[in-house]
Amino acid sequence: MTLLARFLIKKSNMKEMTGKNPAGQGAQTRATAAIAVDQVLAGGRSLETALQNALGDQLAERDRAFVKALTYGALRWHHRHRLIIGELLDRPLRSRDLILEALLSVGLFQLIDMRQPGYASVSATVDAAARLQRPRASGLVNAMLRRFQREQDSLLPSVLARDEGRYSHPQWLIDQIQSDWGDQAQQILTFALARPPMWLRVNTARTDVATTINALQTTNNIDATTLTGFPAAVCLESPLPVSELPGFAAGELSVQDAAAQLAAELLDAAPGMRVLDACAAPGGKTGHILERANGKLDVVAVDIAPARNELIEQNLTRLGYTAQLVAADVQTPETWAGNLDGDVSFDRILIDAPCSATGVIRRHPDIKFLRRASDIPVFAARQSRILNALWPLLKPGGRLLYATCSVLRAENHDVITEFMRKHPDATEVEVSQACLPEAIAAGPGPGYQLLPGPANTDGFYYALMERSA
Repeated sequence: MTLLARFLIKKSNMKEMTGKNPAGQGAQTRATAAIAVDQVLAGGRSLETALQNALGDQLAERDRAFVKALTYGALRWHHRHRLIIGELLDRPLRSRDLILEALLSVGLFQLIDMRQPGYASVSATVDAAARLQRPRASGLVNAMLRRFQREQDSLLPSVLARDEGRYSHPQWLIDQIQSDWGDQAQQILTFALARPPMWLRVNTARTDVATTINALQTTNNIDATTLTGFPAAVCLESPLPVSELPGFAAGELSVQDAAAQLAAELLDAAPGMRVLDACAAPGGKTGHILERANGKLDVVAVDIAPARNELIEQNLTRLGYTAQLVAADVQTPETWAGNLDGDVSFDRILIDAPCSATGVIRRHPDIKFLRRASDIPVFAARQSRILNALWPLLKPGGRLLYATCSVLRAENHDVITEFMRKHPDATEVEVSQACLPEAIAAGPGPGYQLLPGPANTDGFYYALMERSA
């Protein structure tokens, strides 16, 4: 946690405990959200880290949930807000006062999207300036938000006429998605702004989808739906804490987007096979691969960070399965493959490749600020190195599944096209259309792309290849 965040939260809690600040919590939640937003925008931190730093462990659970809603909303729509702020300001904010941009973004999100009473939202946001050690900026924040309220009927249409305002994405990413997907670009960009649903994966080795849906309705009074082509996926009508999910602790359920669940289905590892799961953390796909074979697989899961491997182990322990965990760089199998228990070749390999994550922006709006256009060729080069490094570990007749949560062709179709050009022993496995969900987007080049859209899934790309003898 930053010193500023720690100081602000401690000061607020002291006031509340002594009864001297009964109305201050509204200002504190806005200030805490602004700190988290600023850590992403100015500090380059992930949203998860920024929220951990800003929240600490002092706020009540209801206030923590509200801070998260404000933070996600402000970041989701910040490109729009930045344009509005530019229209309202006579001159740019000083670099040391950029946290006010984050605070104004929090305020604008409340006024435009949360539809809270304007007077209460503005008042709490203005008071938050003092919590951010910017008491002299209270007048500026008040004037800008009040002016927006007066002029929004003319300001919003002007801002929304621009791509960055309408889609609330950086222009480079808008341009790339439009170039890659043409008429489907608007769908991708629009759905990336929606709040994501909560998808569950049912462990069909222990229960079934119908039983799970019935338990959710009976125990939690929550309806759930299924999606054609995703046999273990259940979408909740409204999210639940994992502690309240019936069967979660017993390993009957996992939280995983439906698009990510397609990996284990396409890999289709049968009992008795030896499987390599590369870049495996946090282990959602590892667990699903084992579930489909009722644990009767020899799985090696590799991730570069020991701490991330601990997440894999925790997930597998809950599910009741085991795998050989390796902390290593998958790009250099010569440094770790020789130390494995058992054979160094595999019947199946899953490469869940590091990528831009542009297919999961609705879950991680910080991606829009943490990625640059220059990052994409760097990702593509790394993806190619991983493919080239692991391909020799695949047995003749074995299958390798390449997966990303990107919607950019440079990381998907282009990487696989180039790989297959250089490896004549790699043949794309044509998956029967009857086995593919309707949400799959057709397009030139190898592989299958799931796009964010009406099916309410994240964006994922898959390419399945077989090695000839």
